[in-house]
Amino acid sequence: MLSQLDAVRAIAVEAGRVVMEHYAKPSPVDYKANNSPLTQADRASHAYIMGELARLTPDVPVLSEESDPSDYDARAGWARFWCVDPLDGTKEFVKRTGEFTVNIALIEDGAPVLGIVHVPAQGHTYAAARGHGAWRYDGESEGRAIHARPADPKRLTVFASRDHAGSEVAVLLARMTDEGVEVEVASMGSALKFCLVAEGTADFYPRIVPTMEWDTAAAQAVVEAAGGTVCTADGAPLTYNKADLRNPPIFTAGDPALDWRRWL
Repeated sequence: MLSQLDAVRAIAVEAGRVVMEHYAKPSPVDYKANNSPLTQADRASHAYIMGELARLTPDVPVLSEESDPSDYDARAGWARFWCVDPLDGTKEFVKRTGEFTVNIALIEDGAPVLGIVHVPAQGHTYAAARGHGAWRYDGESEGRAIHARPADPKRLTVFASRDHAGSEVAVLLARMTDEGVEVEVASMGSALKFCLVAEGTADFYPRIVPTMEWDTAAAQAVVEAAGGTVCTADGAPLTYNKADLRNPPIFTAGDPALDWRRWL
């Protein structure tokens, strides 16, 4: 799996270069039926990744945000598939914040076992393989192992989505502070929030507003390989290839011992 990880990391980095070719110049923005933005960078990254994954693993299907997801009857038998977001954080791309990513994950039996989250504008990449660990690569440097940190129950850093936090997250944060927890709230776009939990920069990331499977798969692989958890409200790990590709509310914790369910 580690040799495949290196190959997929190279694909994600090159897709990031494709994205950055569009970042430096005005790019027209279209809108999908759900009103989410779509740019030429999304399309170009998608085309590149699809071609490279077809060459790398021709027998493994791909579920991408920018492709036909197929009906559930067609994909229900997928025991193994790639889950791809060619440009996660398109709103951040359009706003030129630099907080957007290229996400590629390998799903086996409903769980992400390999994940790459590449941050093109910042030049670093998070990579993980189940049973082997998680790493951060800065530019061309050697990867360094990353680990989620133990939580201090009296003082927590919590990530909230810049565009999609929702009122329920505000209620959750209020319950934490009412309990006497000193909460530092940080805001950021895209899958970066998961990765910063994975590398020990933050402790907790609640996401109540729905996401799609391609938004979370690669980052979940990174978090779990770094020692953290990505769970639904009942504490069960988030799973993939569901009939409905929308995820339920999810809660990411660097420390599995953090009792976040008492704040729901």
